[in-house]
Amino acid sequence: MTDQLTTPAPSAVTTPAPAPANASTLRRRRTRRVGPVVRHAILIIASLVMIYPLLWMVVSSLRPNSEIFRNPGLLPIRFNVENYVNGWHALAQPFSHYLLNSTFLVLGCVVGNVIACSLTAYAFARLRFWGRNIAFAVMLMTLMLPIHVVIVPQYIMFSQTGWVNTMLPLILPKFLATDAFFVFLMVQFIRGIPKELDEAARIDGCGHFRIFFRVIMPLMTPAIATTVIFTFMWMWNDFFGSLIYLTTPDNFTVPLALRAFLDSQGTSDWGAMFAMSVLSLVPLFIVFLFGQRFLIRGFATTGIK
Repeated sequence: MTDQLTTPAPSAVTTPAPAPANASTLRRRRTRRVGPVVRHAILIIASLVMIYPLLWMVVSSLRPNSEIFRNPGLLPIRFNVENYVNGWHALAQPFSHYLLNSTFLVLGCVVGNVIACSLTAYAFARLRFWGRNIAFAVMLMTLMLPIHVVIVPQYIMFSQTGWVNTMLPLILPKFLATDAFFVFLMVQFIRGIPKELDEAARIDGCGHFRIFFRVIMPLMTPAIATTVIFTFMWMWNDFFGSLIYLTTPDNFTVPLALRAFLDSQGTSDWGAMFAMSVLSLVPLFIVFLFGQRFLIRGFATTGIK
């Protein structure tokens, strides 16, 4: 007689019903959904407020002078492309002449800052000499010195050398590492480069100049790019220095040329000035567009956040 083993039928597994969410849980879920929407809305409104002057300038460059200040909106009643044509030939020279003057000034300042500030930063970061810390502290103190304090003795010095009404007073100081901000930026970057690379190059027979140009400088691309971008932006928009040293209209840069459209005694050509202002912003936009990734990397790798 064989015993038959009977297995009991599996009982149906019943899952407990989910407990109803209480009011606090529902409130937290609603907050998670509404919070990002509110933050994005605030950011969009703030962005529109900040970009409104730029948009208004672009729209005003397409309006006749009689309608620029009558209609504060961003939709022109009728387009007036003649502002760009008139503004290009409104001054003693075509506006391209002033763009070339600013380009020459900016290129000279960029080359001077890159060469002088990088060499000075290498000396502070790698060389050991007497008074290094004191000199570095004095250099940092010049960051707090307003330009209006030194502009008078500088003007007297350049006037005695006969360099007033030339680009030399604006370009030559850049070759003397007068911008302490870029020196400090590069010092912080070089300190982050391992010194073992210098020692390996020194074993191969490299001196300080070969170490700098063949080892350090190729690794300083983010810091150099940051220096180039900021120097370009500052010198392209520089009005005070150009106003002090440039007196002949043929030597005017873009900021001084834009000022020439405003006449305190006669009629100011607002439409032409806005049109040329839009054109003068194009180089800045292009440089920042292609260099912003180097700019962010340069600040992130130098500890300046």
